[in-house]
Amino acid sequence: MIDRSKLIRTDGVVFDPVDYAVLVEPLGEDDGGGWMARIPALPGCVGDGETEQQAIDDVRLAALEWADATIEGGHTLPPPGPISLQAAE
Repeated sequence: MIDRSKLIRTDGVVFDPVDYAVLVEPLGEDDGGGWMARIPALPGCVGDGETEQQAIDDVRLAALEWADATIEGGHTLPPPGPISLQAAE
């Protein structure tokens, strides 16, 4: 779980990774098995775990580091928003 005291505050707004949609998919045995999670609104923000929930928790922790790096780089954080899922062909 995310320690709420570590949430990032910018311009009076609190960055909370829980507000962002997470996509989770299984990893193949060649990739070590388990699960991979990513937050599409935060490019390159990924996490993994033995279970789906562990992967989600991991990517949300990674999102805090992603946000720190983004702010330190002088960029603004993207707002959470809806994602559209397209069926794979």
